[in-house]
Amino acid sequence: MTKFETLINILDTIIKEAPASMSSKYPKKFKNSEEQNQARSRAFIHLYLKVSFGLLDFIEREHFVTDGSYDGGIDGYFINKENRTAYFIQSKFRTNGSNFETKEIALEEVLVMDVNRILDGEEQDETGKEYNGKIKQLQREISTTENIARYSNQVIILANLSNIKPSDLRKLTGGFATEIFNYEQCYDKLVFPVITGTFFNATDLNINIDLSNKNAGSKISYTVQTKKGECEITVLFVPTIELGRIMYKYKNSILKYNPRSYLGHEGKHVNNAIRETIIEKETNEFALFNNGITMLSDETYINEKIGQKNKAQLIVKNPQIINGGQTSYTLSRIYEENITKDVESVFKNKEVLLKVITLLNNKQHESKLDLINDISEATNKQTPVINADKMANEKLQVQIQKFLFDKYGLLYERKRGEFADGIFNGYIPSDSVMERNLFFRMFYCSNGRITKAREKKLFLKQGISFQALTDSDKADNAFFGYLCFRRLNETKQPTQRVDISTYAKVYVMTVLFKPTNLQKYKEIADNSYKIVNENWEVFLEHYRDNIAETKTRTNKRTGEVTTYQSYNYAKWFESDRFMQDILNYFSAQTTTNKNITASRDGH
Repeated sequence: MTKFETLINILDTIIKEAPASMSSKYPKKFKNSEEQNQARSRAFIHLYLKVSFGLLDFIEREHFVTDGSYDGGIDGYFINKENRTAYFIQSKFRTNGSNFETKEIALEEVLVMDVNRILDGEEQDETGKEYNGKIKQLQREISTTENIARYSNQVIILANLSNIKPSDLRKLTGGFATEIFNYEQCYDKLVFPVITGTFFNATDLNINIDLSNKNAGSKISYTVQTKKGECEITVLFVPTIELGRIMYKYKNSILKYNPRSYLGHEGKHVNNAIRETIIEKETNEFALFNNGITMLSDETYINEKIGQKNKAQLIVKNPQIINGGQTSYTLSRIYEENITKDVESVFKNKEVLLKVITLLNNKQHESKLDLINDISEATNKQTPVINADKMANEKLQVQIQKFLFDKYGLLYERKRGEFADGIFNGYIPSDSVMERNLFFRMFYCSNGRITKAREKKLFLKQGISFQALTDSDKADNAFFGYLCFRRLNETKQPTQRVDISTYAKVYVMTVLFKPTNLQKYKEIADNSYKIVNENWEVFLEHYRDNIAETKTRTNKRTGEVTTYQSYNYAKWFESDRFMQDILNYFSAQTTTNKNITASRDGH
């Protein structure tokens, strides 16, 4: 899938979330392309509101969508009480990938934003037309917001707009600070975060605690000295519903420092055990069976005097769960499934052990990562952390992931399970995710290192720099090789190690067919893989005598010595001669000569 196709998939999934009462604006079946485009245009504003402000509920988001006739050029808004900012959104959604990435919003369309008039309380635009009900709703909410004088205003433009100075943009928007989300930022700040479940960061996290069965108070807390500085450790039992609620909202954004995300199918046994203990038992065996959750925090506070009997509140600043991600995520799935039902009864009286580690002195990123690695080594886990998981947060892996998504739209899974949320919500198909070892296999085999591509655990044996991996020609080879591999290996699991001939075929296709136009890669891969498959055995046979080696074998019982021919294909595949043999053989085939020429020209 291209990045634009992924965006469209997300927008269509958002449209499906709309209740039946809104079918006129968000129909389940489109009568024509115009109706479809209008629904997607509104869903685009929903996407911004969801990612930027953590608004998960469709009806809650729809409240802030003002797009329609007489909207004063404002398509949506949000009054953020946390940072005291009122946002006014102007969106211009393009209906195809080319326009979305190249076509710009006209300056006249920015000029039509009546933010100043609307904030001044005017009920009509300059032509005397009455503003619609949603704009008047915006005015009422602004006027009734406490301490509104302390709020700043910001214009958000969801469209391409280049070659304009910030000072000129302020003039166009009536003097307001403006942030532009062009197509690149939409992919980077909206699409990628939503498919990885990292779109809304938690700053201050509030966790409600039940004190009714805690004889010695709500917590145990003590300070320890470590090589990374002084830490405070707080240990307490918290209601499982609180963890489910938190993870439902913040998802992988509070698993950023965790060596893995939700494992889904891989962690099925453990996840099912968690689910069974929560759903099928009315008593609190969960507190006995589960190992608990470890959370990293910058600041931690607990207050047992909150005006409610047998209640307390835990406040955690910039939380990150570094152990127990499977437990937390499974609880969030249970919470989500029951959110419209009696969710309280599902989690009633069930608690989980929470250990909060607060870094009191050293809060540097490197120290956090060092501490996480140490804890991952030392802490007993219900699902083992493999060596590759421990490398998932390294700078190189983050760089590779961003590069592959930005240039090719590839979803490189550096951390196991990080795209599970996007798959679960239908934003992306499961086969669009590229397993981390597979990328390195494709990089090596498409660039001629065919035997290297077959090595075990390549992810752990990189020994290569980011600059080398992202060399333009070699990276393009890897991407084209990946598309070829998927066609050559359709009947098998795409992440498994395959026979060396398959990797050799990837190299052959890269040498013969890789076009100059990146947009043609998939089409050429789809149309040319059969040529290699159909000629492969004849090709091997043609050069068989050239790679033959005469060897001897001795019968241990009789002492008889026999000679035989050995064919070292791996040695041939790695030789400088192999590329020339590819070109000589396939170019000579009258059935393929036309295809080779066409593909190289990018036609």
